[in-house]
Amino acid sequence: MAHSPSLPSPSGSLARQYRSFVMRRVIWLAVLLTALAGTVIINIMTGPAELAFGQVIRGILDPASLSAGDDIIVWQVRLPYALLAVCVGACLGLAGAEMQTVLNNPLASPSTLGVMYAATLGASLAIVFNIDVLGIPQNYLVPVCAFIGAVASVLLIVGLSRTFGATVDTVILFGIALVFALQALISLIQFVADSDSLQQIVFWTMGSLARATWEKLAIVAGVFALCVPFAIRQVWKMTALRGGDEYARSFGISVERLRLTVLLRVSVMTAVAVAFTGVIGFVGLVGPHIARLAFGEDHRFYLPGAALAGGFILAGASVLSKSLVPGILIPDGIVTALIGIPLFLVLLIKQKRRAA
Repeated sequence: MAHSPSLPSPSGSLARQYRSFVMRRVIWLAVLLTALAGTVIINIMTGPAELAFGQVIRGILDPASLSAGDDIIVWQVRLPYALLAVCVGACLGLAGAEMQTVLNNPLASPSTLGVMYAATLGASLAIVFNIDVLGIPQNYLVPVCAFIGAVASVLLIVGLSRTFGATVDTVILFGIALVFALQALISLIQFVADSDSLQQIVFWTMGSLARATWEKLAIVAGVFALCVPFAIRQVWKMTALRGGDEYARSFGISVERLRLTVLLRVSVMTAVAVAFTGVIGFVGLVGPHIARLAFGEDHRFYLPGAALAGGFILAGASVLSKSLVPGILIPDGIVTALIGIPLFLVLLIKQKRRAA
C-alpha cells in the first residue's frame, strides 16, 4: 500500500521561522557590537600622537608595555574619551528609542521634550551667575546644574501630564511649549552675560567629549547600567504599545503609567549624558531609526540595537572630530549634526521606499 509523503507540521514550520527571525537579529546585534568595538580602537589610535593598532591592543591588555608618555595618552586621555563617547551615545540612543515608542512619534528624541534645552539653561545659569550648590566643586558645578535643569523639565511635564491626562498629544504639546520658553530664557541669559561667560555657554551648547575623565565615565556608565534593567523588564509592554494605546490596554497594560515612567527614565539618562558633554544632537534621533531598520519593532532587539547604534554614531563622530581638521578638535555636537542630517534623510528615503 503506497504511503503519501508526510507534510511538515505547521508548528514545526513556525518554530523554524521564529528561530530564523531571532538568529537574524542576533547576528545584526553582533555586527553592531563588532563595529562599535572597532570604532573604539580607531578612536584610541587617532590623534596628534598616532598609535599603531598593535600598540593600542598591547597597551590595553598590558599597560606596563607602554612608555610613560604613551601610558598617559592611552589611559588618561584617549580611553576615557572613547568610552565616554560609547556610553553617552548609548544613553541617547536608548532614550530616543523609548521616547519614539511611548510618544508614537518617529521624530521624537531627547530634545523633543526640552530636556537638552533645560540642561543648557541650568548650565548657563551656573556659568553666568556662578551658582554655588551645596559646596559642589567648581569643575562639577556646570554638570550638576545641567542635570538638575534637565530632570526638573521632565518632572514639570510629568506633573502637568498627570493633571491634564498623559496622552501622547498632551505630552508633546507641553514639551513644545517648554522648548520655546527655555529658548527664550537661554537667550535672555546670553544677552546679559559678559563676553567670557557667553563664550563658555556657546562652547557648551556645541557639545564636546574633550573633558572626559574616568570619574565622569563611571557616573554615566553607572546611570546607564541602572536604567537598562528597567527597560528590559518593559520590553513586552513597549512592543505591545507599538500596536496602539487600545491594543496595549487589551493586555492589561496601564498605558499612562508606562508612558510616564519611561519618560522619567529617559530624562535621567539624557540628563546625565549631556551634563558632562553639553548638547549633542541627532544621536537620539538617528540611532533608533537605524535600529528599527535592522530589528523591526520587537523591543527585545530594538532597544539594545538603538543603544549600540547610538554608541557607534557618537564614537564615529568623535573619530571624525579629531580627523577633519588636523591639529584641531572639533566639538562632537557639530560633527553629529553634520553627519546626522544626511544620514537621517537617507534613512527616511529608505523607509518610504519600503512602505511603497
